[in-house]
Amino acid sequence: MTYKNKLIKQTAKDIERLDKKDQKPFSWAGILVYGGTLGLLFVVPIVAGAYFGRWLDTLQTGYSVGWTINLILLGLGVGAYNVLRFLQEH
Repeated sequence: MTYKNKLIKQTAKDIERLDKKDQKPFSWAGILVYGGTLGLLFVVPIVAGAYFGRWLDTLQTGYSVGWTINLILLGLGVGAYNVLRFLQEH
């Protein structure tokens, strides 16, 4: 068998494998992983903003939540941006 014939045979196998992949329904595990990834992409910046903002607020004298609220809102925006970028790429 020549190299050209091997290449044609392997390409036909790859095309068949891709066609079967498109016909398979999504698995529950795949959906859970996808949803978990979206959740982490959204929640981690919010929580990080809350912790960092709280730390900055403790450095100021008196009672203050200005940094905490602002960084939570910034984390909300960053998380939403992360989710949108992830959904556009996948």
